[in-house]
Amino acid sequence: MRGISKRRVVITGIGAVTPLANSAEESWQAVCQGKSGVARITRFDPTGFKTQIAAEIKNFHPENFLDKKKIRRTDQFIHYALAATHMALDNSGLNINDSNASRVGIVIGSCVGGMATYEKNLFALRDKGPRAISPFFITAFIPNMAAGEVSMLFGAKGPSKCVVTACATGNHCLGDAFRLIQYGEADAMIAGGSEAYILPTGIAGLGRIGAISRRNDAPEKASRPFDKDRDGFVLGEGAGIVILEEMESAIRRRANIYAEIAGYGSNIDGFHITAPDWESQAKCMNLALHDAGISPADLDYINAHGTSTTLNDLSETKAIKAVLGEHSRKVPVSSTKSMTGHLLAAAGVIEAIFIALTIKDGIIPPTINYDTPDPECDLDYVPNLARKADVNTALSNAFGFGGANATLAFRRFKQ
Repeated sequence: MRGISKRRVVITGIGAVTPLANSAEESWQAVCQGKSGVARITRFDPTGFKTQIAAEIKNFHPENFLDKKKIRRTDQFIHYALAATHMALDNSGLNINDSNASRVGIVIGSCVGGMATYEKNLFALRDKGPRAISPFFITAFIPNMAAGEVSMLFGAKGPSKCVVTACATGNHCLGDAFRLIQYGEADAMIAGGSEAYILPTGIAGLGRIGAISRRNDAPEKASRPFDKDRDGFVLGEGAGIVILEEMESAIRRRANIYAEIAGYGSNIDGFHITAPDWESQAKCMNLALHDAGISPADLDYINAHGTSTTLNDLSETKAIKAVLGEHSRKVPVSSTKSMTGHLLAAAGVIEAIFIALTIKDGIIPPTINYDTPDPECDLDYVPNLARKADVNTALSNAFGFGGANATLAFRRFKQ
């Protein structure tokens, strides 16, 4: 906005629950090693489903973070969000107290909220009648209750919202939190996304529109972004939370700074409910670069939306070429969804965490299962093996059903 001095925003804390591990750092190590979190579904019996694979959370124990009453009264997507917030706040060292609570906000999104709770109560209503409905049904189901529970548990009382923009949700959550700090409405934000949708309705519904892979005989090979033989994404679950802070506040308390969020772009296709529009995606990327003051020629890395669907990967490739021109041949582009699966609302946040760690550690994560190049997807997708590199600037793309687009720009922090 003309005439308004924008404050700088940095990442000081990270927390995650992913199909690879139950912490951000362990998930990062697994990604750098090219490990897959995809396997046959155990959450329910998938026999008879055309897709029988997913990227499930493993060995997660909510009692490590929550008391038994809270666990009983809340949905799993809330459990994941609270656990990731615990880890992110611990990692950042940010202390929320009476003196700063009104300046610490929350933006946590979810595409479907507590759908497991919804299904359970729907069946109870059908089989036993209205009195079988839990008194905690609504408060466990609605998507904004992840943010509500985080506020109640940790004491943040600043600006709060729940974003729902399909697969772009995570990036929109971070972008909106970034803006709130930039323009002075908050000094710190708990921002992220959480999802727990590996359910019969999720697998069946996504299967009916042909969005998810049917590579049941080799689950770990199913998510293969940009590969010629890709046949759809793999549904995942989990949560990612980052602590964003105004730079001067973070410096004053000597916080560990992972990276700076430098720019944010957001738009919508107005094209099709599921099919992407590469021109709108390119405009979104340009918006983020312009906002950050980063020249396309100075970009070092892109963590792609990279879902492993035929149309999305092709569209994103075209968008990258349109934005970067000849430089697109030199910029590494990788999709960590090849390992985590697609975590819906949590996807963009997990990928932002991976970008922050890419900048910190000098390692670009690979796109695994890239075995057969697609002539129409012909960029450097960092195939199969992580790569050491100095990364000073990076983009993260997220594109969702309904044409929602969101791109974040990151840079190495320099005071």
